Amino acid sequence: MDVVLPCLDEAGALPWVLKRMPPGYRAIVVDNGSTDGSADLARDLGALVVHEPVKGFGSACHAGLTAATAPVVCFCDCDASLDPRELPYVAEPVRDGDADLVLGRRRPATRGAWPPHARLANRVLAHKLRARTGARLHDLGPMRAARREDLLALGLTDRRSGYPLEMVVRAAEASWRIQETDVRYLPRTGRSKVTGTLRGTLTAVRDMSAVLAHV
Repeated sequence: MDVVLPCLDEAGALPWVLKRMPPGYRAIVVDNGSTDGSADLARDLGALVVHEPVKGFGSACHAGLTAATAPVVCFCDCDASLDPRELPYVAEPVRDGDADLVLGRRRPATRGAWPPHARLANRVLAHKLRARTGARLHDLGPMRAARREDLLALGLTDRRSGYPLEMVVRAAEASWRIQETDVRYLPRTGRSKVTGTLRGTLTAVRDMSAVLAHV
């Protein structure tokens, strides 16, 4: 399995994240312009490092997807909010042919792991997604897995925060079998770019709403 880890200044979290990568799972750290030495640290810790100069969460995710070579590709945040040891829960149903796309439904491990404004925004977007696609999802969580060739065939175009949502919309349109499984959601390490700030959350909501309006 290959695991795409979009990375922007995550030096504080990388040792924990990469140490917990399950056997047989290769970490692909996509550096999206870090200034804290994240890329060198990830390389020293044994990860494959890909540099993506074009800013944006979707740009980093897609660069990692194109660099991957394993039949099944996972995506996971690089900030220690998700435990890589739980990756098999999302990857194995795809590997075994029981699902085409599996998303980790985040379950907060502590009271402050998921700020209320971010949880509310996610709930609203998930409701819109269910109404649009019929997919019975409650979370647009970043831990997910699918087959590499199938993902590339979706022709995803968003390169900002709408990339994860576009993936689900396109997958539903292609009649993929989409599943959800619970994963723990932990307090992130370091400064949050999205869920930890109201501005970041609003930017993500704007990007995802644009995807729903145009795909």
